Amino acid sequence: QVQLVESGGGSVQAGGSLRLSCVASGRTYCGFEMNWYRQAPGKEREFVSAIDHDGTTAYSISAKGRFTISQDKEKNTAFLQMNSLKPEDTAMYYCNADRGRRCYSGSWTDIYIWGQGTQVTVSS
Repeated sequence: QVQLVESGGGSVQAGGSLRLSCVASGRTYCGFEMNWYRQAPGKEREFVSAIDHDGTTAYSISAKGRFTISQDKEKNTAFLQMNSLKPEDTAMYYCNADRGRRCYSGSWTDIYIWGQGTQVTVSS
């Protein structure tokens, strides 16, 4: 059973920064490829950023240049550093692990797990 636990959300003023964390745990998996999504009230969930096992990153247009995704592989933790926050960044932020590396074989497999979310509120 894989679990993702996010933290780091909060309320900040426009121009401020927050750092989100997502810790993945699971007895049969020793590595994860992780993504961040967000969902604002009344809107669909949207992609924010991704990082794969070799460190390759991807960003949405709105996140590029302001957000930075990183990972600590030893701790199975992904981070999202968010700078220059804007009111339109207000949303529930969700961590997603879409691939896991099996401990016994080292092979990667699709898992597609979501965390419970952490709220980010940016005031103008």
